[in-house]
Amino acid sequence: MTTTELPLATDDTPEIPSELRQVAEQIAQGQRPVVTVRVLLYWFYGYQRRGRWIVSVIRRACDRLDIKTEPDFDSTFIDGQITFVPKTELKRVVAVATVPMEVTASVSADATLVAPESIAGIAERTPVDPTHRIVRLDIANRPPVSVSPDTTIAEAITIMLMNDFSQLPVMTSDREVKGLFSWKSLGSLWSQGRKCTRAGDAMDRHSEIDIEASLFTAIDLLRQDDCVLVRDRQKRISGIITSYDVSVTFSELSEPFLILDEIENHIRRLIEGNFSKDELSTARDPGDLERRVEDVSDLSLGECMHLIERPGSWEKLRLQIDRAMFIKGLDEIRRIRNDVMHFDPEGTDESDLKRLRDFVGFLQRLQRLGSVRK
Repeated sequence: MTTTELPLATDDTPEIPSELRQVAEQIAQGQRPVVTVRVLLYWFYGYQRRGRWIVSVIRRACDRLDIKTEPDFDSTFIDGQITFVPKTELKRVVAVATVPMEVTASVSADATLVAPESIAGIAERTPVDPTHRIVRLDIANRPPVSVSPDTTIAEAITIMLMNDFSQLPVMTSDREVKGLFSWKSLGSLWSQGRKCTRAGDAMDRHSEIDIEASLFTAIDLLRQDDCVLVRDRQKRISGIITSYDVSVTFSELSEPFLILDEIENHIRRLIEGNFSKDELSTARDPGDLERRVEDVSDLSLGECMHLIERPGSWEKLRLQIDRAMFIKGLDEIRRIRNDVMHFDPEGTDESDLKRLRDFVGFLQRLQRLGSVRK
């Protein structure tokens, strides 16, 4: 297959990067190219994060080329490796109804048993997993500092003090965990007069979680334990998640939600008292005419924008700022909001977060300067 034979972009499909076209050519020649998710993202307009829009664009481009990634690029670590394969490449399928009972026992473990009627069209299905898995978290893909059972207590304590750790996995290899050495485990033994000379003498049990597990499963485990070790697909310990890590992660994730909420409240404050109930009702989504609109709190951000954009509406707001620039900025906020509300454990793009901070700061200044008159 040559480049000219590959599907070209049309009005309803994205432009396909030359790098992805080259991948499709390699696959046609029997190769299975491997890159990281971050590299794949960069091929598309230099993107660095997986927002809803760019994920959709990449999926459509891959569909046009009849290729996919294993694992799915949207459900694994951003710096993790993905392999490009033909879209129709599946595990060997065996129709259950056509396999005698005595033969079924000899079917290899990598075969997938399905009913015959399910085979038709199975290659065309590309299910998207909506689960928020810990594999996407950086901390789940950062092998922890560990000690061996023979490490002295003094050395283990020094490592924890120098790195501000509360615990250390006690391991004999990247797959074999003996326990968890921590301030709690050491203090508990010392409080009972027990003498400990090695990390192996002062271990507690440890908790583990599979890297493909749900983020919320990890949170449940952290209600019982101070930390959870993560095992990757090769059964190696690939990371450690602590209560502190989760609190920091969710603190970072919550900021854009809180800023967006404040922005929406500022916009509603601009509108409040300046439009009649009938005028507010006309801004309602045409596809939702049964919904009652009593005041501005019943309108979405998009509906508020439609109201402000209408001829004659701007003057009612009595703002001494440029209308076109304000609407353009608000439209950008709406775009960011759509991505933020599509929760992403990687967080919000730093440039988008800056736009949110700048815009809410702008609205705060308007209010302080008295531009919002009641």
